Amino acid sequence: MMSKDVVIALDAMGGDHAPDIVIKGVDIVRVQFPQARFLLFGDEKRLAPLLDAHPGVKEVCEVRHTDQAIKGEDKPSQALRKGRQSSMRLAIDAVREGEAGGVVSAGNTGALMAMAKFSLRTLPGIDRPAIASMLPSLKGETVMLDLGANVECDADNLVQFAVMGADFARAVLGRVPPRVGLLNVGVEELKGSDTIREAGDRLRSMENPPFEYCGFIEGDDITRGTVDVVVTDGFTGNVALKTAEGVASLFANFLRVGFKSSLLSKLGYLLARGGLRILKDRLDPRGYNGGVFLGLNGVCVKSHGGTDALGFANAIAVTIEMVSEGMIDKMIAHFKAFDAQGKLGHNGDTPSVDPDSDEDGLPADTEKVKQ
Repeated sequence: MMSKDVVIALDAMGGDHAPDIVIKGVDIVRVQFPQARFLLFGDEKRLAPLLDAHPGVKEVCEVRHTDQAIKGEDKPSQALRKGRQSSMRLAIDAVREGEAGGVVSAGNTGALMAMAKFSLRTLPGIDRPAIASMLPSLKGETVMLDLGANVECDADNLVQFAVMGADFARAVLGRVPPRVGLLNVGVEELKGSDTIREAGDRLRSMENPPFEYCGFIEGDDITRGTVDVVVTDGFTGNVALKTAEGVASLFANFLRVGFKSSLLSKLGYLLARGGLRILKDRLDPRGYNGGVFLGLNGVCVKSHGGTDALGFANAIAVTIEMVSEGMIDKMIAHFKAFDAQGKLGHNGDTPSVDPDSDEDGLPADTEKVKQ
C-alpha cells in the first residue's frame, strides 16, 4: 500500500490501440492504487471524449497536449532527432524533471530505449540498460534479463544485470533475499563461455550482496522457479522469451484441438472448465506485460504494443510498485557499495547521445530491439 501519492507519466499515443487502452488501463489500475495520479501526454482532442466516458479516470489524470507521436516504424535515431515534442519524449522528460516517478509507453521499443537513455541517462556504475520482465514458473514469477536490449554482453554487463534484477525482484515480487542465477549450458563451474564463468566468479566473491547467488542454471530452471532472477545476455534472453511464448501458444492450440476431437472430449471439456480457466489465467501474457528498462536514472516501463487494457494496467501497476519502493535510490546505493569492492568492472563512462547526429552512443543493436 502506498503511503503517499505516486505520479506516473503515460505516453497516451503509443501502441497499436492507443489512446483507448491507455484510458481503460488507468480505469482498471486506479482501483488497486487509489493514491496514484497520472500525467497523460497526447492529443487532447482524442483524449477528451475518452475521459468524459470515464469520469473516474478524469479525476486522477492531467492532460498534457501534444499532437506529435512516435510511429512504430520510426528508427530510434530518427525519433531522437525529430521527436522532441512527441508524447513519448515528453512523458520521459516528466520523469527527468521530477514531475513523475515513472513512465509507461506501449510505443516503439527502440525509440523508447533511445529517448529514455538520452533523457534519463544511465545510473552511476551501469554501462548499459537491460530489459527485464517476469515469466510464470512453478513457484510464482521469475524475473529475467536481458530480453533483447544488448545482443552481446561481457562479464561486467552480466554482473550489473544481476544486481539490477535482484533489486527489481525485491521491489516488485517482494523476494528477500532474491535468488540469482546465471543462465548457462550446464550447472558445472567449468561449463560455458569465458564471459559466463568470469561473471560467475565475480558474483560468488561479492561481499554481503543483497541477494543469494545460486550459480549456473539451465533453461528448464526458468519455469521451475529455481531462482527468482535469471541473468543472461540479450540474444539468449530474447530467444528464450519468444520460445516460451511460442510453446504456450502451441500448448493452448493443442488443448483446443484435443477437446474438439470427439463428443467425449467435448464432454470432458465441460467437466474441466474450472481447471482450464485457472490454467488460462495463469498463462495469460497480459498478467506479465511490462518490460522494464533497468539501469536508467528513472523508472521506464515498456508495455507490449498490441496489448489490451488489462495488459496495460499491469504495466502501470509494475511501474507504481517500483516507484513506491524507491527502487532507483536502492539500486544506486547497492552499486556504490559493489563499485567500492571493484566487482562491477564498469568503465565509468556514460556514452554521450547527440540527437542531432547519426552517432547516438547507443548499443549497435538498438535499432533492432523488439518486444
